[in-house]
Amino acid sequence: MAPKIPEIKIVPLGAGQDVGRSCILITIGAKNIMLDCGMHMGYQDDRRFPDFSYIGGGGRLTDYIDCVIISHFHLDHCGSLPHMSEIVGYDGPIYMTYPTKAICPVLLEDYRKVQCDIKGETNFFTSDDIKNCMKKVIGCALHEIIQVDDELSIRAFYAGHVLGAAMFEIRHGDHSVLYTGDYNMTPDRHLGAARVLPGVRPTVLISESTYATTIRDSKRARERDFLRKVHECVMKGGKVIIPVFALGRAQELCILLESYWERMALTVPIYFSQGLAERANQYYRLFISWTNENIRKTFVDRNMFEFKHIRPMEKGCEDQPGPQVLFSTPGMLHGGQSLKVFKKWCSDPLNMIIMPGYCVAGTVGARVINGEKKIEIDGKMHDIRLGVEYMSFSAHADAKGIMQLIRQCEPQHVMFVHGEAAKMEFLKAKVAKEYNIPVHMPANGETVVISAQPKLDVRVPLEKIDRSLSLDPNPSKSECPFVGNFIYDQENESLQIAGASGYDNLDDTCLPIALSMSEIIRGKKVCWKSLSNELLIYDPQLQLKDDGIEMFSGEVTILANNESDTEVELVWDECRQQWFTLIRQTITDLIGQPVQA
Repeated sequence: MAPKIPEIKIVPLGAGQDVGRSCILITIGAKNIMLDCGMHMGYQDDRRFPDFSYIGGGGRLTDYIDCVIISHFHLDHCGSLPHMSEIVGYDGPIYMTYPTKAICPVLLEDYRKVQCDIKGETNFFTSDDIKNCMKKVIGCALHEIIQVDDELSIRAFYAGHVLGAAMFEIRHGDHSVLYTGDYNMTPDRHLGAARVLPGVRPTVLISESTYATTIRDSKRARERDFLRKVHECVMKGGKVIIPVFALGRAQELCILLESYWERMALTVPIYFSQGLAERANQYYRLFISWTNENIRKTFVDRNMFEFKHIRPMEKGCEDQPGPQVLFSTPGMLHGGQSLKVFKKWCSDPLNMIIMPGYCVAGTVGARVINGEKKIEIDGKMHDIRLGVEYMSFSAHADAKGIMQLIRQCEPQHVMFVHGEAAKMEFLKAKVAKEYNIPVHMPANGETVVISAQPKLDVRVPLEKIDRSLSLDPNPSKSECPFVGNFIYDQENESLQIAGASGYDNLDDTCLPIALSMSEIIRGKKVCWKSLSNELLIYDPQLQLKDDGIEMFSGEVTILANNESDTEVELVWDECRQQWFTLIRQTITDLIGQPVQA
């Protein structure tokens, strides 16, 4: 029975031509894997969750999903996890790196408090749901191959982006999917660049595309611009709010402002949300091996986030007169301290807000970046008069970084998720032109079926390899000295290897293969007509062609090997081995001797 061409099915339940609510369902070798389970920050109803009804009609998911993988702790990648496991129902394994496993429940509980304790939601997951969900989590170390079952394995690679972020390779048999989650191909002040091991060649690369049309300017220039704008604002007496997430850009920008304040001898107070630095220090100390080399060295001598010029936010400090800078959580202004302070400061043109990363459509942050001058927040209209600056310090790969990863991995197919459709189209055309690789960009609920190129292992006895190499020691032969005849039946979607005589007794697990061998023969100039007449005795149906002689329907060929016709190559399939000695003798009698290895 010929092998069936393997298929990989992929459908986004979230983040298909959209940013937010990342959730990708893949089927590989009859195994179903969920990649990320995020929350959409732009919605307050059921649209914030992925569409779980797609799987098994909306019932419990345990019977349909073999495992769930979470790439990192940002809520747009893990925010729906307790809802999925405890409310919809999933009892199987959930895989994430150890830093993600440590940080994820803390951010989920913070988010639950905002939604339930502050906004008063009742239809939301509970603290117990978070705890029960996390009991199902299995931690992964980088590069560790984890066997989900006998057929399915996963492996994590460093993704940069935030502490603990990982790309995951999902492998079944010869075929694999590499899912990037969010990643950054350039190092920053506290994290390294994303990297996969050499030789990782996925069948499908599923890449985020948040900044698919962006090629970032010099990082130094961006940092100088950020410092200049903050300095100018506070010198005029204004207040600067910088909404950030607790881990990631907060540390990056704190390090930057701390060194600038020291250098310029500035005394304007810089605050950060209570708990932000304390929590960050705890995790960075625990997972120091996930940071860059510079941080690993300096952390030995001092606490990386014990700042001289930046201190925890004091009660009522946002109401104090005079200039100040505030790092406040969360980013995107979708709630919490940052939204509370923004409402107080937004109407004063002396003040400024700096958005250091991507904001999901529908959030207050996105509306501010888009230039809206009146925004309704919690039922009240607010005039937006403060200065608005959007500076991408976001740790996502830009177009250059995405192309770099594709070049490194050499996938058979590329799929873009976690981006806007127009930006994906731009990058899709670029990849197709430069790498000639099929590119997919499905919308939510749209299934992509990918026929993978089959891989076959062929067992060849060592003596056959040695014999082939001795006949033709050409260096190109050292990689694979044989040629197989493969036939793809498109109608039945099956692949067969052309059989050779004498292989009728092989069992079903071993397919026959026709091996081709060759030998170079040099001598005087060959007369092709004379040679063909001499060989007619062995094959009356042989054909004299422009470039040589074809015998036994192509199973033996004699080809000119140079322009002067003083060198020929004799190529024969192993099934014609019994004719080889006679044919070679005829050629050498006519023109000369075979080349010695």
